[in-house]
Amino acid sequence: MPAAEKLILTLPSDREIKIVRMLDAPRQLVFDAWSRPDFLRRWLLGPPGWTMTVCEVDLRVGGTYRYAWRHDDGKEMGMGGVYRDVVVPERILATEKFDESWYPGEALIDTVLTEAGGKTTCTMTLLYESKEARDIASGSGMAEGMEAGFGRLDAMLATLV
Repeated sequence: MPAAEKLILTLPSDREIKIVRMLDAPRQLVFDAWSRPDFLRRWLLGPPGWTMTVCEVDLRVGGTYRYAWRHDDGKEMGMGGVYRDVVVPERILATEKFDESWYPGEALIDTVLTEAGGKTTCTMTLLYESKEARDIASGSGMAEGMEAGFGRLDAMLATLV
């Protein structure tokens, strides 16, 4: 993958993490990959060894989502949230709360998709309840895990374009 397509993570404020990643696919297809369970199950897996066991999406303002994963060693992880805003195919704003949260509180994730020349830039702004929560999340290896997911998303999108 060209260097221009690597994930960029910044900390724009004491409570925010901003992630920007270019995808070589049209915006509508990227939006579908982000919102359809049949696509999410193919790429939103985390590090190797994890499989998605639950993927429920009610994509509407006030609707909820629920994801759960199981590792080859039997460990399980789950999370979910509520959609606060949905603008097809450009924005998904939703809360995020892990079942066994590793950071305090919940996060608000604003995912914005912009297209230029058939490529889509995904900009995610994660707003945490505190600086402490943001620092725990940013220090967790999330960039590496998210880049692995984006790599799987790249591969899936390449089969659909």
